[in-house]
Amino acid sequence: MSALNPELRRQVIAIYKELLNLGRDYPQGFAYFRPRLHKAFMGNAHLRDEEAIRSAIRRADFVKKEIEALYYLKRYRTLRKRYDGV
Repeated sequence: MSALNPELRRQVIAIYKELLNLGRDYPQGFAYFRPRLHKAFMGNAHLRDEEAIRSAIRRADFVKKEIEALYYLKRYRTLRKRYDGV
């Protein structure tokens, strides 16, 4: 991938870092999240076609949004449980 488009490489690294950062608060722990994230990215390391790489970046963005939604839902449920009796 490094021989192809440097902009795509930057995007892949950026989304990886964002997902790693989100994984720090993952309910099952960072030790559970990190190896799975690494395995998912290494599973796509063979991609050389720019469109396939862009598709994988879009998929990673979707996963990022899903993880954020999971966190918001967890926060909402916690607050609801805490203040439901009031």
